[in-house]
This record gives sequence, C-alpha cells and structure tokens, in this order.
Amino acid sequence: MRKIGYARVSTNEQHLDLQLAALRGIRCDLIFTDQGISGATFDRPGLAEALSAVEAGDMLVVWRLDRLGRSLIDLINVINDLGREAVEFRSLTEAIDTSTSGGRLTFHIMAAMAEFERSILSERTKAGMSAARSRGSFIGRPRVLTRKQIDDARAALQADLVSLDMLAERYNVHRRTLVRALK
Repeated sequence: MRKIGYARVSTNEQHLDLQLAALRGIRCDLIFTDQGISGATFDRPGLAEALSAVEAGDMLVVWRLDRLGRSLIDLINVINDLGREAVEFRSLTEAIDTSTSGGRLTFHIMAAMAEFERSILSERTKAGMSAARSRGSFIGRPRVLTRKQIDDARAALQADLVSLDMLAERYNVHRRTLVRALK
C-alpha cells in the first residue's frame, strides 16, 4: 500500500514543517502540498495532484482533517469518493484510519452527524420560510420588471420593433434578466 501525503497551510507566512515531518515520519511515498490556500475551497493544485496520484489500494494521509477541508460535509464527500475508488484515508491527529474497523466506525459516525446537521438545517430553513410567508414576506428573488414592462417588451419583440439588448438597456436590466422575465 502506497501512502500519499497531503499538507496545506492557509497563508504564505505559515510553515508546512510540522505536517511534512509527521507525513515523512509515517513514510509517505509521495507528499503533495498547498501553501497560502484556504481550506474553504477544494480548488487546490496540490490536493488535485494528490487525488490524481492515489490509486486503488493506496492511502491518502493528512496530518489533521482540517488540512483536507473545513466543511464536514465536503470532507465526507471526499473520503466517500476515495472509498469508492478503493483508496483508504488516514488523519494522523484524529486517529481516523478507514483501513481499520474502528476508523471506519468513527468515519461513519461523523457522516451520520453531518447528515443529521444537513436535515436540521433544511428543516429550519423551511420553517423560517413558512413563518416569513405567513407574516406576508416575499420569499425569493424580487421582481425588477413590472407586469406591464414585461408585456410591453414582449409586444415590442413580437412586432420586431426593437432588439432584446435595446430593451434590456431601456429597462436597465441585464439581457438574461429580461429573457427570464419573458419566459
């Protein structure tokens, strides 16, 4: 089993030394890094290289879970994707190792908690929207064109009196906004 290490720091002033020492200490075969890149995005060159390098039977290793990503949901998605490719995952600090039964149990408990968090958030959002509607609040994108403007624009276009771009400029909206309103 090859061990592919990944290390990341958020700013250029931070150092990778501690993470690299830990990854070398467990004898990673390859180590990929990102420096000065936030964990909030998964668009990271070093991570992309690490994920491209792992193959079935390999293990992706990080020093801590937050080095892979900030969001629990995103972490679970990445680890599940690795699992589908028969790639194991290990986080040194949290002692999560999906090649062991205890590590898989820990990971599945985290996944269940993330799913629970998602469903509670969804329920709260729906309840909040329902309460706002019952108070008379409008939910969604506000209309920028009146019904009369939409009807006038449609008639002008059908009569071929003016272009879509000219109408968008007249009503001070983007062309896509006008097209969406005309649907």
